[in-house]
Amino acid sequence: MTLLEAARFLRLSERSLYALARARKVPCARIGGKWLFERALLESWLRKRTDFGTDGDALLVPPPILAGSHDPLLEWAVRRSRCGLALKPGGSLDGLDALARNEALVAGVHVVDPDSGDYNRAAIDDALPGRDVVAIEWAAREQGLILAAGNPHGIADLSGVVAKRLRFVPRQEQAGSHVLFLHLLSEAGIALDAVTRAADAALSESDVAASIVEGKADAGFGIRASAAQAGLGFVPLARERFDLVLRRRDYFEPPMQTLLAFARGAEFAARAARLTGYDVSGLGRVVLNR
Repeated sequence: MTLLEAARFLRLSERSLYALARARKVPCARIGGKWLFERALLESWLRKRTDFGTDGDALLVPPPILAGSHDPLLEWAVRRSRCGLALKPGGSLDGLDALARNEALVAGVHVVDPDSGDYNRAAIDDALPGRDVVAIEWAAREQGLILAAGNPHGIADLSGVVAKRLRFVPRQEQAGSHVLFLHLLSEAGIALDAVTRAADAALSESDVAASIVEGKADAGFGIRASAAQAGLGFVPLARERFDLVLRRRDYFEPPMQTLLAFARGAEFAARAARLTGYDVSGLGRVVLNR
């Protein structure tokens, strides 16, 4: 089948299937500049990714794991609510991959689409094409530059980091913060290699702050809450949306319902206010349902 025929067979957009083919995530062949797909291999690929077991009845239930991006408020709420979710922090894109492999129940995601400025929809489309999925808003967060206490270098924006050759701790490529950082650099007309790299990539918001506290770096990119927890300086650069992504059926299961019920309470609201940098007025809003 051609790309168009295969996309119709899978009920995907040509763009989504093309992205899968380029990433070699779907069986295909490229001959004479054209993508070709064998129907039998596509059917086998679908069977391996289906939600149903070999008997056609038993649903494959993912483990009660919350994968993806690290968020201090979410980490606290998971533990405090006793919702039964285990935390497996990593990057936003790692979380979506874990969801696609049925290795996690929920993924924490905050990935900006550079073309539209919207959050998470394009990343979900790429990682989970054709899959039933729902995205629930967790919080809006302030993202920006995390700096030494008191901002001793007087940094006001990204150009100041470059001009003063501050040692900058990066995030891993799969992190939503890294995607947003690259987007902001592009908007400012700054090349990535103009930023002085200080150390290996930090794997969480807390690791960024720790690198600065320990003197391994002068600056990093992350959320206001992480800077405040560590007593560091902060320069806001963007407001982002952090979503919880999962299958529709799993939204109604006890872990997610317990977490959301706790997040509607006074204790949670007080914690969000103390951490600073959060707007939880939209928490629980369905931003994607397909």
